[in-house]
Amino acid sequence: MAELDLTNRPDVQVNDGDLSTRNLSGLTKTELRALFADTFGLDAKKAKMRANQIWRWIYQHGATDFEAMTDIAKDMRAGLAEKFVIARPEVTERLVSTDGTRKYLIRLGPGIEVECVYIPDVGRVGALCVSSQVGCTLNCTFCHTGTQKLVRNLTSAEIVNQVIAVKDDLEEWPSGGEDRLLSNIVFMGMGEPLYNLDNVAAAIDVISDGDGISLSRRRITVSTSGVVPQMHDLGEETSAMLAISLHATNNDLRDELVPINRKYPIAELLDACRNYPGASNARRITFEYVMLKDINDSDAEARELVRLLKGIPAKINLIPFNPWPGAPYECSSWERIEAFAEIVNRAGYASPIRTPRGRDIFAACGQLKSESVKKRASDVRREAAG
Repeated sequence: MAELDLTNRPDVQVNDGDLSTRNLSGLTKTELRALFADTFGLDAKKAKMRANQIWRWIYQHGATDFEAMTDIAKDMRAGLAEKFVIARPEVTERLVSTDGTRKYLIRLGPGIEVECVYIPDVGRVGALCVSSQVGCTLNCTFCHTGTQKLVRNLTSAEIVNQVIAVKDDLEEWPSGGEDRLLSNIVFMGMGEPLYNLDNVAAAIDVISDGDGISLSRRRITVSTSGVVPQMHDLGEETSAMLAISLHATNNDLRDELVPINRKYPIAELLDACRNYPGASNARRITFEYVMLKDINDSDAEARELVRLLKGIPAKINLIPFNPWPGAPYECSSWERIEAFAEIVNRAGYASPIRTPRGRDIFAACGQLKSESVKKRASDVRREAAG
């Protein structure tokens, strides 16, 4: 079995070389198995059995105390409590919109905070928008998050623990109940998921596991601004639904709105969409298109959007621009958005207009940016060492 090194994981508490307080919450089955084998000297079969037991308690029942794990012998429970914790990240701020949307500011470590948003009545019953990075490097000009410098990637455990923290707040344990409030996960929060694909894929494995949180991969959507080389791997490794942050129908405008287009222009991006594993009429790719007044909202651009997407199993989400302080754009009028949608609809594409949710608490699409001062990971480490 390969050695498992958790000593540099920000989601694992390590005190002066003492590995007695590792956090199990958010870990994958592979990590749990290796951890129990190393800690207790278990063979592969017993380590797998123990990992599966604890997995169900953490992800199916939401347990935070080893004493609750009644199918584990008492002496083993005591041994687990000596070596490990099942800890949640700290929710430092929780805001509730007038429309029921909930926004959470979650502290993952010194200087490390992210936002995630729960939106009721989206998907089957409710969707959670999770972050994959602290900050972002893409600098999309219509997006508030893009004005926040990248601190670092999130680990898979930190992504999973956003889901767990929200399930705690929703009191949605055990997982998979008939009255569940969370049915969909969307990687549309802070960061570019495909610049953190390994951790995103591992988190999806945890979230979708049938013995735990048990959310269908068809209800997990990953949104990218167009990191073309990683798109095929995303489909192969995760079977997640794909969303493309498009927002323009020509390279000149998209270069301005979504600067990564300068590296991977529209033609390359759409070719990658045509070759996305599993894409079909039953698994359509979502194209996100933010409506910016007098920028990208003309009838001509609606017709060009239809032309560009020909042959791709697609639906188009029209997103009214959500304002933020200092934003250089205005939202298109409702009449203009409806006229744009009508052209797309007549061409045979579903083009729902996304109702803005959580605007009053800056939880709407493109508005996420925690108000605390962010620092690069190297600055945080330097201050801790000094």
